[in-house]
Amino acid sequence: MPGKHVITLIFALSTVFFVTQHAAADPDLGAILKEIDRLDDFGSLDFSCIYTIVAEKPGEETSVTEVRLFRRDRKKQFVLLILKPEVEKGQGYLQLDENVWFYDPESRKFSHSSLKENIQGSEAKSSDLNSSSLIEDYTVTSWTEGTLGKYQVYILDLKANHDEVSYPYLKLWVRKDVTMVLKVENYSLSNRLMRTAFYPAYTRIGGKLIPSTILLRDELKEGEKTQVTMKKASVASIPDYVFTKSYLERVNR
Repeated sequence: MPGKHVITLIFALSTVFFVTQHAAADPDLGAILKEIDRLDDFGSLDFSCIYTIVAEKPGEETSVTEVRLFRRDRKKQFVLLILKPEVEKGQGYLQLDENVWFYDPESRKFSHSSLKENIQGSEAKSSDLNSSSLIEDYTVTSWTEGTLGKYQVYILDLKANHDEVSYPYLKLWVRKDVTMVLKVENYSLSNRLMRTAFYPAYTRIGGKLIPSTILLRDELKEGEKTQVTMKKASVASIPDYVFTKSYLERVNR
């Protein structure tokens, strides 16, 4: 009967339309990670700023650390120089390619370090202040949609591709309208929640998008939290000698 064939055709076309619409709605997860990395990588530009790191722990005085950051992302060069408190002034970190060094002005010695280490007992790590490489370091294992505050977000579950990252598992809340990470949960190898990071404010500089405020919460020690605030951001050229061991030795004299 003609009517039966028409109904069958309509059903088939409806099914194709639904599948097509559903497929079109799926986000390009790789593109999202690449865009996050692109917005955080200054490429041919140098980047510098000052971070104030305020760490709070129950029963202890609030700790305030001020650091000066220099980044040259295109060469994987990174310098973090401690300005305050006075007792730790002059300590610093230097990354050259894959090598990270810590300098102690009191002993005048360098020792191997890692960007995974916490800065002066706070929840902040040097890797939090460096450029990201999510597309190289992680693979998206699952995703869903949701809301965070007033924003529609993609929620991405990531698994590390190697053990050189600070955390083997991440959960990211990324805005749909503008590629911007609003929240990150950091998990251990056993999938235990270790730390939560919130990114309530960003600043645009040199065509890039950098968090100007980071809120970090220790999920293992109740009440321990850290706020990281950026100021004096610049993309002015940085002299080559800044990214050397001799600079850390000389700047502390």
